[in-house]
Amino acid sequence: MKANSNIDVNGLDCFKAQLTEKDFEAFSKFIYGEFGIKMPPVKRIMLQGRLLKRIRELNMSSYSEYKDYLFSKEGHQEEIFNFLNVVTTNKTDFYREPVHFDFLKSHVLPKFTEKATREPFNIWSAGCSSGEELYTIAITLSEYKREQPSFSFKMLGTDISHNVLDKAAKGVYAINKVDIVPLELKKRYLLKSKDKENQTVKIIPELKNNLNLKYLNLMDTTYSNISEKFDVVFCRNVLIYFDRFTQESVINKLSTYLKPGGYFFIGHSESLTGMDVSLEHIKPTIFRKL
Repeated sequence: MKANSNIDVNGLDCFKAQLTEKDFEAFSKFIYGEFGIKMPPVKRIMLQGRLLKRIRELNMSSYSEYKDYLFSKEGHQEEIFNFLNVVTTNKTDFYREPVHFDFLKSHVLPKFTEKATREPFNIWSAGCSSGEELYTIAITLSEYKREQPSFSFKMLGTDISHNVLDKAAKGVYAINKVDIVPLELKKRYLLKSKDKENQTVKIIPELKNNLNLKYLNLMDTTYSNISEKFDVVFCRNVLIYFDRFTQESVINKLSTYLKPGGYFFIGHSESLTGMDVSLEHIKPTIFRKL
């Protein structure tokens, strides 16, 4: 790699290159082909800003140089995950869209318990990001188990970003991220750090016991590393990044992993209206496999 051409003799950052429309179109086409994510022209400035850090880290002098490297055989192997971590948005929170967790506790789990099966309740968070959704689910299931000691469960979290999967595995969050978590549950499931300058909380180890994390690109033709069936699939605020055709394809692939009668949750900004999928509408954003 060449010497850093972005730093002048005084050590000041002097990178002023722009992401041209031509290069943006090339990146946009690549992002859609590899990951199914839409990148319309209005996001050119956003992409320009996000790629700037990687260009600086690689001591490159232009977006075009970075593009040529990414599209090369070497770059595709070495840089693809860094590129993906830059372009994807991983916005998530504890108890986001709480109606889903209420429905899970009041409706889905009691019906599962009524079946008196010895199999554990199995739930998948597809697009789990940095783990806030996963651990909210885990707290909900653990609270139900306190009422039903014979109840058992296991969880799978998948994402396309290795960075956020690492964060989910660590289960460490800034203390303000858990403001929404009820105090009783904070005491039960979170460990507060003693560092007063950098206050964080950590998920207790017991909450991770039944959790498995895997890398998965939802655009893959088949999900070869997923072999089990699930009682519930959460795929919330992921579909919004895909076009309609890709959304339907992804939903149908995910649905094959649902048990008959299993539940499928989407985000409140998403819709399955007009899609040819094997799911029936139960209530807004909640569906059941036919």
